[in-house]
Amino acid sequence: MPDSANDPFHEPPTSDLRRVGVHPDHWYPLAWSHEVKPGKTYAAQFAGQPIVLVRPEEGPVFALEDRCAHRQVPLSEGVVKGCSLRCCYHGWTYDAQGACIDVPYLGKNKLPNGVRAYPAREQDGLILIWPGKPEAVTELGPLGAASDKAFKTRRFGRKVHCHYTFMHENLMDMNHQFLHRRQMGSIAPRYLGRRMGDDWLEIDYSFARTGGKQPLGEAVILGKRRGASEKPHFHDLMTIRTEYPYQTLRIWTSSEEPVMSLWIAYTPIDAEQKYNRTFGLLSVRRPKIPLIIDMAWPALVWFTERIFAEDRRIVEMEQAAYDRQGADWNREVFAPIRDLRQLLAANGRPLTPTATP
Repeated sequence: MPDSANDPFHEPPTSDLRRVGVHPDHWYPLAWSHEVKPGKTYAAQFAGQPIVLVRPEEGPVFALEDRCAHRQVPLSEGVVKGCSLRCCYHGWTYDAQGACIDVPYLGKNKLPNGVRAYPAREQDGLILIWPGKPEAVTELGPLGAASDKAFKTRRFGRKVHCHYTFMHENLMDMNHQFLHRRQMGSIAPRYLGRRMGDDWLEIDYSFARTGGKQPLGEAVILGKRRGASEKPHFHDLMTIRTEYPYQTLRIWTSSEEPVMSLWIAYTPIDAEQKYNRTFGLLSVRRPKIPLIIDMAWPALVWFTERIFAEDRRIVEMEQAAYDRQGADWNREVFAPIRDLRQLLAANGRPLTPTATP
């Protein structure tokens, strides 16, 4: 590996954004609703913390730390009984608040302490938990346009081997359209301006097609066909917003209402936060003839999956480069992304170095 300290082209950074963890005092999705079956458990992680999601046969989903207070074995291996969870080892039983409510071989007045419970919510096909301070819990707002019947929504995402900040930078910086040239043809972005506050940043773009054919998936989103012209003609308005810790992307064509709305979250999995699980809700406004979008939906799914695959591959390359170098050598020249990096650093929490045995 090159010695950055002696390399004038790679000066060591004064601070390292990739060593900033997410702030836990927010709602983070851990699973899709369909993944947590009635009467079953689901093992998940948040930033290295093992968490078990439990869906009783009746009643709401609840979340506990995934360890029995007795011998520390995973509670996700246990048995759901009513609205409680029974450890697979000695049968210690916990309720939705994490209290130990039964130890088969002890009297009721001798029950030990329980385990941590996490506030949990189920909304728009997602199960979210609040991993931070219980006293700081806030209401969970709308997740984009997923609950709006004027839109048709697809749910997508998977595990991505990169720090969550790479994901924020990738979506916010539309100057990377060259990456998607095989899927979208030649697209020229135009930066229109930005607005920001302490925990949010919003950027506006417009786009012109300068070559290639418009993919059908893009036409489904915009609700119209667009071709290339000799003189670039910039259409539409795209607004991308990081409102910590989430991101949204909306597109307007000619109406006052957006034709597309994306809500996306990046939940760190490991303690070093080099892996995240991405959860996206992509909502497209239904046309006057509803069947049109249903017929064209497979093309949109194919198109968006290809775009997401290219973005995933490139951010994983960024993470791999960071791991080789041992530091963030990025030379950011786009002022809005420099603002974004400062926002993420200010609202996150420095990662605690992992202890070596």
